Amino acid sequence: MVQDVYDHLDRLLAERDRDDMAPTIAALREVFEQHPSDARVLYELAGAYDTGGQEEEAAGLYRRALDSGLSGDIRRRCLLQYGSTLRNLGRFEESLALFASARREFPESASLAAFEAISLHAAGDADAAVGALLDVVAEFVDAPELERYKPALRGNAAYLRERDGRTA
Repeated sequence: MVQDVYDHLDRLLAERDRDDMAPTIAALREVFEQHPSDARVLYELAGAYDTGGQEEEAAGLYRRALDSGLSGDIRRRCLLQYGSTLRNLGRFEESLALFASARREFPESASLAAFEAISLHAAGDADAAVGALLDVVAEFVDAPELERYKPALRGNAAYLRERDGRTA
């Protein structure tokens, strides 16, 4: 039964038009009305509102989805999207706190690290943002020509964090 709902969600999302999210939102609202406490339904509806530019609506739904027990990769994606939405709403401290927590939970996530850097930049912390991106490159970019320079990238990242007053 639950898998049928999730298969239906997957079909709706595969057919969405990111330039016109109204039909997808309407279809997802129907699923939500039947399953109002399902964490994945909440997450997918939040994402549709977010893509449609309705960040306030999305933020509340992302919070509910997280509180309803998302786990695994969908939880990671929800944390990323929620943190990004908070940034778009100008709620920089909340965004940064959420990304810090999410990165502790998913330390191997390059996407969380990259979007945290975007939030740092949006919050006016250019040095911390560049430092964070240097860390992303050193940690996650697998290019033979970079191997020799990864210590320098990490050193520059640490310097920028120190200059900015951030230690982690």
